[in-house]
Amino acid sequence: MNQKFRIPSFFKNDDKYAREKLSGDLERLRSYYLDRGYINMDISSTQVSMTPDKKHVYITVNIQEGQKYTVRDVKLSGELKVPQDQLQSLLLVQKGQVFSRKLMTTTSELITRRLGNEGYTFANVNGTPQVHDADHTVDILFSVDPGKRAYVNRINFRGNTKTDDQVLRREMRQMEGGWASTYLIDQSKVRLERLGFFKEVNVETPAVAGVDDQLDVNYAVEEQASGSITASVGFAQSSGLILGGSITQNNFLGTGNYASLGLTRSSYQSKYNIGFTDPYFTADGVSLGYNAFYNKTDYNKYYDDGVSYYAINSFGLGATLGYPINETSRLSFGLTAQHDSIEPGTYSADEIYDFIEREGKQFTNFKANLGWSESTLNKGVLATRGHSQNLNLTVTVPGSDLSFYKVDYTGQTFLPVSNTTALRLHTKLGYGNGYGATDGLPFYESYTAGGEGTVRGFKSGTLGPRSTPATGTYASAGQAYYSDRDTDALGGNILITGGAEYLFPVPFIKDNKSVRTSLFWDMGSVYSDKCYLSTTQGCGSVDLSQMASSVGVGVTWYSPLGPLSVNLAYPIRTPENADKQIFQFSMGQTF
Repeated sequence: MNQKFRIPSFFKNDDKYAREKLSGDLERLRSYYLDRGYINMDISSTQVSMTPDKKHVYITVNIQEGQKYTVRDVKLSGELKVPQDQLQSLLLVQKGQVFSRKLMTTTSELITRRLGNEGYTFANVNGTPQVHDADHTVDILFSVDPGKRAYVNRINFRGNTKTDDQVLRREMRQMEGGWASTYLIDQSKVRLERLGFFKEVNVETPAVAGVDDQLDVNYAVEEQASGSITASVGFAQSSGLILGGSITQNNFLGTGNYASLGLTRSSYQSKYNIGFTDPYFTADGVSLGYNAFYNKTDYNKYYDDGVSYYAINSFGLGATLGYPINETSRLSFGLTAQHDSIEPGTYSADEIYDFIEREGKQFTNFKANLGWSESTLNKGVLATRGHSQNLNLTVTVPGSDLSFYKVDYTGQTFLPVSNTTALRLHTKLGYGNGYGATDGLPFYESYTAGGEGTVRGFKSGTLGPRSTPATGTYASAGQAYYSDRDTDALGGNILITGGAEYLFPVPFIKDNKSVRTSLFWDMGSVYSDKCYLSTTQGCGSVDLSQMASSVGVGVTWYSPLGPLSVNLAYPIRTPENADKQIFQFSMGQTF
């Protein structure tokens, strides 16, 4: 017998007797029988009695099941308005089936929606069973009354106090003055939900008073925080005072544009970036985005045994154009100019010295990007249905100092388990390498894994190949150094991560639209298919035995005070030298 997880009754308070609850249960019982062919099922009587101590009640339900009926014939009648074969394909009820009232009413709804797609939004479709008691069969007749074709008078929006009307109106696929299509009205609602600006979107189609062939389409939205501002002030013995902050706004000033500004300052690192994207640079949905950044990192000032010491300064700018292919997919083309300057430290890994000896310290690269993305997700934030995937190729073009490429793929799909739960399957894959004169992927472009977004339960960047054990002397450009440091995580040119999450509502909370709770299983690592030094550990092939995995529970909450994420993970497979991190927490301020 299949067992389902149920919240105890003393929490839900659903074990208390109430006449209204009993009436609802009896109706569900009647539906259960009618959906299984028992057309003449009857609840002959119901008795409710109390125990002597008056603490409990006995409920007795007397049922007459009758005979089970099957379907003899299915017919369509009336003015169909669309080709009959198209309506025939919507018939869920078939000859020889056990009669089901649910399938009959669902078929009526499907035919009504099909007529609604052609503008007959006032159509009336009724399924009527004609019972034959002699042989316990049923003929089902679907009577179709399409009514007049309806046209849209006005499209109205309510609840968008921050977002401009034009941001919502440009997502409309149903046009004013055109016939009212159920599909286009619903498609417009889905596009509003995918923006990620709204907690909830509802639509109504009231008839226009005084006429019988017009209606209004009213969209009611409930806005939610569509941006975030994070700030941090901290102190670490190895880094000193740490100041950081970032601002992102997916709906900048209510225009629907994306804007971001970020900075981080500490004793060893400075990061600045700014970005802006107009998703409707042209009226037909061509997007334009651009960004600029400056990063300065000196790991020689970061006295952590897990970091390979070197300094890198990077700055650059880029632009991206996006072109819609259809309602759910886009192509993007981008170009970024980036300058990198590397300086080895006193205790850099041998692999870093080897790279500098081969390639130098100063690089100016021009990266071209070609991307494809697809999304059928039902919401822009905390989706529960649909799928999304992204495929990107980044390659340095002629004129660059280094020649390398990277191919990245991310995908996720949500499989409904029930009305309130879903299974999320996700993966993130990547491969990079050099071409031409460049020998492999530059070490500072390597993939890393561990932590939020890859494999929870492990510290960020600690999975994958490790550097050469520093126990001897390495000479480069006439310089020698001596070290007894442990090995460091280097990253790799191959990324393989994935996992599964079971999403379920949080008990005791009525509104779960801003909360996601999950039981998860993460797995993955990074690999290198080439050893730059014979002493580099964990390189040369993809060794699945060195793939990390963990299980745990996570909660993400888009609260009024900020997006908050908490993960508690337990590693079930730990590769050599990987650093565990059972508890992970992040928080930011929203507005």
